Amino acid sequence: MTDLLDRLRDAVAAHPERTAVLAGADRLDFAELDRRTAALARALRARGVGRGDRVGVHLARTADLPVALLAVWRAGAAYVPLDPAYPAERLAFMATDARLAALISAEGLPAAQDVPVLRPDAAEDGPDLPQEADPLDPAYVIYTSGSTGRPKGVEVPRGAVAALVAALEATGAYRAEPGVVGWNASVSFDASVQQWARICRGDTVLVIGEKHRADPARLAALLAEHAVTDLDLTPSHWELLREPLTGAPVPRLFMGGEPVPERTWRELADTGVDALNLYGPTECTVDAVTAPISGPGPHLGEPLPGVRLHLLDEKLAPVADGVVGELYLAGPGLAHGYLGRPGLTAGRFVADPFAADGPLLPDGGQGGRLYRTGDQARRGEGGRLEYVGRVDRQVKLRGYRIELGEVEHALAGLEGVQAAAVTVYEPAPGDRRLAGYVTGGVTAVELTERLRATVPAHLVPSVITVLDAMPLTPNGKVDLAGLPVPGAAAPSSGAAAAEGAGGLADQVAEVWGTVLGVTGVGPTDDFFSLGGHSLAALRVVHLLRRRLGIELQLRHLLDSADLAAFTATVERAAEAGTAAPRPALTARARVSGA
Repeated sequence: MTDLLDRLRDAVAAHPERTAVLAGADRLDFAELDRRTAALARALRARGVGRGDRVGVHLARTADLPVALLAVWRAGAAYVPLDPAYPAERLAFMATDARLAALISAEGLPAAQDVPVLRPDAAEDGPDLPQEADPLDPAYVIYTSGSTGRPKGVEVPRGAVAALVAALEATGAYRAEPGVVGWNASVSFDASVQQWARICRGDTVLVIGEKHRADPARLAALLAEHAVTDLDLTPSHWELLREPLTGAPVPRLFMGGEPVPERTWRELADTGVDALNLYGPTECTVDAVTAPISGPGPHLGEPLPGVRLHLLDEKLAPVADGVVGELYLAGPGLAHGYLGRPGLTAGRFVADPFAADGPLLPDGGQGGRLYRTGDQARRGEGGRLEYVGRVDRQVKLRGYRIELGEVEHALAGLEGVQAAAVTVYEPAPGDRRLAGYVTGGVTAVELTERLRATVPAHLVPSVITVLDAMPLTPNGKVDLAGLPVPGAAAPSSGAAAAEGAGGLADQVAEVWGTVLGVTGVGPTDDFFSLGGHSLAALRVVHLLRRRLGIELQLRHLLDSADLAAFTATVERAAEAGTAAPRPALTARARVSGA
């Protein structure tokens, strides 16, 4: 399997003036990308970084980010993404656990104070570094949620990333001609790998900034401006982007991170949008199974070339068609395991009883391991592979893999909390959220604020309910089914809505309540203190735009201190006039890269 850096050198030689990276006002052609990554790689090597080392990358979504990731690879090391949006405590744990040899950051990181820090524009003169990479050398370490409260770092080899790109090319998911790829996922989310790494095959990568990622209207305009041909996103994100894209060419959609709902599948299939359903755990290098979103309802599809898939029972015996089994995966995409956690690695990466029948792997050996995904599936009508659920308490929300046990552990560790439980609830169809329950002398507002300082935003429950006591099962465990429905009778923290406050004000408050799943929303309530998040905010804007026919942007909600301030903004928008109607959704014609 050809290493991706070798493929990058071929791309540089073939078209040095072609655009490699677009980020805001910055543009790097392949020649400049090659120069900058080589210079930064030499700077890393000058500070002792070499094969097998791990380098933290703590950068915003600018042109510096892909430069840093490639430079780490050129130095022979593996990158560890440290998203600046993560709380300091989380970053400190990751930096310490990964035992970084160096850090690339524009502003430093207190958690890595004993580690050499390089700016992304650091450079060292000298000849290009010799190619020493081996397919088994680590490429990156991405941290995922851990059931015990401790995040675990998944270490993925370089050969696995090269195999992923080659497999997606072989299936036609990646077009033969260069395209323009929208890099939409967070660098801490493994889906980012199959987006940014496409630079190595000669594609142009558009780094989508935070403001555009959070605002569907801006994102749609950006996609049109740069004639983006490929976009990776979750089904939840598509629900918010579909209206701004109405009437515009739609890129090929790489949809993953969570199951595609039946309604979304049907819409994409019936309108002819070019879309793929992608499935794969972080431990199997992003994607392992793919299907075009067309024909019958939602299904996972078939394994990528080189991937071997088994549906097995608890004795590792294959199950018959129509019978639910646990999904096991094998092949060149398997990760090395969990960094520094051999026991956990041994429990999830098990001996492969079918290895003798498997193909040779890139390292020349016969595949001897299976990864237990924890996902349940079955072969349905026509042999289609259908996702059923989980065998444990892991969930997928808005594309993030979340261990409910980690959130419970974080809640229980806060001062004043005696006991904690976390479940998933659905205030509206398709809108799944975390709900936290605690006992102790605490308030939901203070717990939410303190939790935000310790864990990433996707691990903070939308609603926290303080109980006098946890409901228990006969054997003394928390009765999750007996927990109250979040927000069903819980008033918000602000004043109750005024009687007869006016038609438009009532509608705005009603939309907040509907989206957030709470009652009694008052003028002084803050959207995020009520459990709001970025996708919920987008839903509010979307509903009000459709209901009132007004031009409203996400920033109008984000910039509002409370419901009263946001209502005033909505009133001004209503007075300014209605929005223009939008035509029907269309699929993008084939577009070659720029």
